[in-house]
Amino acid sequence: MGGETVSDVVLDLRGLWCPQPVLRAKTALRALPAGGALVLECTDPLTEIDVPHFARQTGHLLAAQERREGGLFVFRIVKR
Repeated sequence: MGGETVSDVVLDLRGLWCPQPVLRAKTALRALPAGGALVLECTDPLTEIDVPHFARQTGHLLAAQERREGGLFVFRIVKR
């Protein structure tokens, strides 16, 4: 993805299944200031549907979405 910055908060959500990745993202976003970024590292294939939907519904920006080797799904959400 390469867009991560030092100030990004990274959540390792590997091994967690729906709805846990989205619930943990929701909690983490509450603590971020507007403009802050949250990077999610997930292994649940359903996050490819759930995370973009969550970002749209909550009004946050899904700045990046990537599927990496080994079944890792990485998302970068910017809080609005």
